[in-house]
Amino acid sequence: MTEQLEPMPTDWRRALAVVAHPDDLEYGCAAAVAGWTDGGREITYLMASRGEAGIDTIAPAECAPLREREQRASAAVVGVKTVEFLSHPDGVIEYGTALRRDIAAAIRRYRPELLITLNHRDTWGGVAWNTPDHLAVGRATLDAAGDAGNRWIFPELGEQGLEPWDGVRWVAVAGTDRPTHAVDAEPGFERSVQSLLAHRTYIEVLTDEDPEAYCRTFLSDLNAAAAERFGGRPAVLFEVFPR
Repeated sequence: MTEQLEPMPTDWRRALAVVAHPDDLEYGCAAAVAGWTDGGREITYLMASRGEAGIDTIAPAECAPLREREQRASAAVVGVKTVEFLSHPDGVIEYGTALRRDIAAAIRRYRPELLITLNHRDTWGGVAWNTPDHLAVGRATLDAAGDAGNRWIFPELGEQGLEPWDGVRWVAVAGTDRPTHAVDAEPGFERSVQSLLAHRTYIEVLTDEDPEAYCRTFLSDLNAAAAERFGGRPAVLFEVFPR
């Protein structure tokens, strides 16, 4: 019998989702976010970059504000009101103290109990290679969970009025090949399709397929692949690191 995944913790009110680019969360997480906001939870999105290097046919100066607008519209579909952009350079985001400081500052501002990020490992499983931006931001998010609670790490944040926050209880990593927990994807599925579809400019360059058909098929297949490990229900998967 296939080992079953645990349901995600539910005894929390605030989450901060930290990823590298616009659209990272929509490729798999949005159905879970929709369900959480339906339940009255507050989710904030933090993008390390503005996605300016993501569309080959559009120069970065034009692309960045376009992708920012699409990300805000996408977040609104699933009930997320606040989207913040750090403006680290898309494609060459560097893991290090500057990135950790920026994420720790956001954790202190928003005071989440749950942090969400994307796969921080070299591959998506097997030989499907991950990107340097995802690795940098995922790893920095895991590290910033501790940084945010230590007043002697980045003391300048305290001088700016950002008091330490040691209230992060879990970091949930999406896009992992080592899931431990899952969320029922069905209640938020239709909104997850529309949330991904809001990145229309990006998707129209990515595929010749009808954009809505592409979004629906991608997310349906992704959620269905997890069903065997979650009682037969389509699901969004996470690897959860307790703190």
